[in-house]
Amino acid sequence: MAPIRLLRSAIVPILGYPSFRWFLVCTLASALGRNGYAVACTWILVASNGGSAAVATFVAVVSLTELLVSPIAGWISDRFKRRPVFIAADVIRMLASLALMSTDLPWVIYSAAGLFAACDRIALTASQAMIPSVGAHLKPDTSNSISFFCMQVGGLIAAGLVGMLLHVISVPAAFATISAAFFISFMSMAFVSGTHSRPRAIDTNDRRRLKIDARFVYLACVYALLYGGGTLVSILGAGLILDEFGGNALDFGKLESAWSAGSILGAILLIPLARYAKHSALLIGALMLIALSFASLKLSPLLWTLATFAAVGTFYNLGRVAVEVMLQATVSNSALGRAKGIFHCSGVAMGLILFSAVSLGANRLEPSTMFLLYGLVTLIATGILILLRPKHAAGARRSPSPDAT
Repeated sequence: MAPIRLLRSAIVPILGYPSFRWFLVCTLASALGRNGYAVACTWILVASNGGSAAVATFVAVVSLTELLVSPIAGWISDRFKRRPVFIAADVIRMLASLALMSTDLPWVIYSAAGLFAACDRIALTASQAMIPSVGAHLKPDTSNSISFFCMQVGGLIAAGLVGMLLHVISVPAAFATISAAFFISFMSMAFVSGTHSRPRAIDTNDRRRLKIDARFVYLACVYALLYGGGTLVSILGAGLILDEFGGNALDFGKLESAWSAGSILGAILLIPLARYAKHSALLIGALMLIALSFASLKLSPLLWTLATFAAVGTFYNLGRVAVEVMLQATVSNSALGRAKGIFHCSGVAMGLILFSAVSLGANRLEPSTMFLLYGLVTLIATGILILLRPKHAAGARRSPSPDAT
């Protein structure tokens, strides 16, 4: 009963803050649109006989765009008002989704993916950098957990809903639903208010300067490994279902749903585990469990595979939320956008390495074998992190500074 009381005590205060409630609605709708877009494009490419190589190309286009845009998105989030930046990016994401209602040509999907990815990175960086101020009335672990919880609920809805629309109705219906989600997202953001419009002049140059030390690099490395695991799921998930289990769009939706359900649990777990939120052992444990889960896929039946993806989603998001809490305790709000831009660059760099590996081995190795190999790489990298981790992986909690909303 203690975990339930902790969850209730964390969630009840949200009801008294309309701005944060609107922010959560925006987060959920945005995640539904973002994940729905990825699911739809991925399945279309696989169904057109492109296989894992086509999906890898799609994700490579997205990742290359994000690699270039992430530092710029971080700078924009720290320099300008974050709420209008998010709304502008969301409108473009909606239009990019509408453009795919009338075509399923791979080259059109690849082209639209670049524009979508650029705006998606700007929107996500701006919204996540708003969490410390919009959720200032909550503890950092609680505000981040609730935000990530809504994000994963949106992903879960997208996985089931878009998979069903693709299988039962049509591609246009799926992209119309995705566009509607982005409409709800930017309309909800219009009702969000924060403490300040942008970082104020009273912030000293020292507070606005981004300090990169051993602790920052350590967290970036953990983020990269976690991001790489999520990226591999995006690249190989559809191929695993189609090639090794002979499944269809509904089966792929089940896999995405299992991943999202686990991610929801992982997001909310940090609330009862708040005392461990800033302990590096939590991150190490999450990485090792992800590695072992990937390794178990090689000889797994479909039902066990779905359970494994749920477990991976749990450990993945638990680690992601913990990294966010540690990052916000290390970097001032005035530099948070740039910090997140650098973190995402590290993750995308890991993703690009995986894209290259999948492209080279798509016709030689089964998806489950690639998951096994990444699991081994993650175990080795985790061992190195254990040996080289700084003495204080989280650092002292900083005092709050003005945020840009």
